[in-house]
Amino acid sequence: MIELQFVGAAQGVTGSKHLLRTSRACVLLDCGLFQGRRAEANERNRDLGLPVADIDAVVLSHAHIDHSGALPLLHKSGYRGPIHLTPATRDLCAPMLSDAAMIQASDARFITRQIQKGQPDLEPVEPLYDMEDVVGALRTMVPLPYEMPREIAPGITLRFLDAGHVLGSAIVVLDIDEDEQVTRLAFTGDLGRKNMPLLRDPQVPDGVHCLLTESTYGDRLHDEVQRMDDGLLDAVQRTIGRGGKLLIPTFALERAQEVVFALKRLHKAGRLPSVPVYVDSPLTVRLTEVFKLHPDCYDREVFDLLRSGDSPFEFPGLTYVNSVEQSMAVTAGVGPAVILSASGMCEGGRVLHHLKAMVGDPRNTVLFVGFQAKHTLGRRLVERRSEVRVFGMNLARRAEVISLQGFSAHADQRELIEFAEAVRERGPLRRVILVHGEPEGQEVLRDLLLEREFARVDVPAPGDRLEV
Repeated sequence: MIELQFVGAAQGVTGSKHLLRTSRACVLLDCGLFQGRRAEANERNRDLGLPVADIDAVVLSHAHIDHSGALPLLHKSGYRGPIHLTPATRDLCAPMLSDAAMIQASDARFITRQIQKGQPDLEPVEPLYDMEDVVGALRTMVPLPYEMPREIAPGITLRFLDAGHVLGSAIVVLDIDEDEQVTRLAFTGDLGRKNMPLLRDPQVPDGVHCLLTESTYGDRLHDEVQRMDDGLLDAVQRTIGRGGKLLIPTFALERAQEVVFALKRLHKAGRLPSVPVYVDSPLTVRLTEVFKLHPDCYDREVFDLLRSGDSPFEFPGLTYVNSVEQSMAVTAGVGPAVILSASGMCEGGRVLHHLKAMVGDPRNTVLFVGFQAKHTLGRRLVERRSEVRVFGMNLARRAEVISLQGFSAHADQRELIEFAEAVRERGPLRRVILVHGEPEGQEVLRDLLLEREFARVDVPAPGDRLEV
């Protein structure tokens, strides 16, 4: 028997965790943190919901925190087995998981200070894990290059294909030998898009019997890739025309680099107004350096740029901010500016301090370039609520809010369907299972796949178990 259990990111988009069980092995696909309401996230993340002692191996699709962020907690809970991932993902996990631990500690200290000052409605927060747990998880990571097979547990062979989502992201292909019959399962992780800047297009696996796929944008289409630069430029021009600041909450991995590359293209074309641009995220600075170490993951345009010595992540007027003092100076600075800061869903990091200072000023703009999960601060801002809560304080929202989904690194509805059809064309696909999406979008995508005569499409709920 081959069974999948959906622990996280089932009918939701964060906290990815899926357990694969056979008669001989138990493998965990991803181990991410849940993101949402602070109290709910704290409670759900403290309980992994996993039989830690039973897990033989972990396979990580990519380094985003909602897929990797609970790995130190898994180590803290006693897991000492291998974590299989691509070399680029290993290099990214070191700074990302370290940063997650530091942010947890920093936020806990800040909230403690606010409580000591008499701030109501706040409760103390204990970090989920510390640097010792991060180091422990990093020590068990075993890199595996794309397209190289490896047996990771009895009867289970792993191969990674490029998912085209972020640097090092992988489609997980598992050949599962059970009862003298081999079943091929493909797990997309987060599926990227075709013809995007920076990274290569997603690869299509062949011979797949069961496709476990994300469905984040199952009910939506993205703007054309070519319109991203125009939308970004319009936001810059309109904001500086008001004398305001443009704040772009970005995921430190991939999205920040993609927006910087877009600003560089505008600057190189002579279209970007003269305005200081700040990347205020030490993690983004470190990750950008990791990007430079993996030209094998880039598309041809970026590879040629790097080879010529023209970095896609640098241009005149761009400053990478490291220290807290520099960050505070950026926040307090007078005059227009463009500020990129993590996190992308506004659930932690320096972006919260910028929001606290900027969200009440109608001259300013908050520009979102990625998906905002339910119950996150980013989602509440995208919904243009008149009041938002930052660091436990209710603030009037007067800044303009813009959402540009053309920058999304997730496949949209059309691309998800095209990918599933391409997989079906290359093998005896019998079943599609939708994860990592909100129920409304998953229902739409499921119906569209069934209309296209896919034999079976499942949308499991949290905790569900399905025989493959």
